[in-house]
Amino acid sequence: MKRNLIAVLIILLTGASLMSQGVKLEVGMKAPDWVFTDADKKEFTMDSWAGKVLQVNYVDPDEQDLNEPFNEAINKAVDKDKRISRDHFKGFGIVDCKSTWKPNSLIRMIAGNKAKKYDTTILFDYDGKLQNLWGLPKDSYSVIILDKNRVCRAIYKGKIPDSEIEKTIQLIIDLTKE
Repeated sequence: MKRNLIAVLIILLTGASLMSQGVKLEVGMKAPDWVFTDADKKEFTMDSWAGKVLQVNYVDPDEQDLNEPFNEAINKAVDKDKRISRDHFKGFGIVDCKSTWKPNSLIRMIAGNKAKKYDTTILFDYDGKLQNLWGLPKDSYSVIILDKNRVCRAIYKGKIPDSEIEKTIQLIIDLTKE
């Protein structure tokens, strides 16, 4: 009887440990939700932008410029060319504070400048929660495109190749029309 009880406890503890690690988000999967705050401590979830296609930039501050060409192209498609409507799309950043040596006060200052430049929201993940929840790499810059139902439609870990920029913009345009 004791052996059975110990075996059950081991199985339960192992399962709980695996569940706390989250899943590896892949294209076609519904993204697990999260709660993060902005610099003013206001809480946001994916439902904060209900009904919109989301571009989530999960960024180690040491890699903040890695996908600048992509973000410039998105900004142009939204603001200048009007190919993407702000009514149906929201791009924002989540700073991976755990992956950097930089102090949080400096991170908030840098993030504030980026938020103004791209007229967006920047949230802070102080504990690397999204790394675990979505299986994202540490010390990197990931871009995740989610449709209106929060299904992952594209995920890039690291630099987005130039050849993928226009394809991803077109994907966002198509998703906003669904």
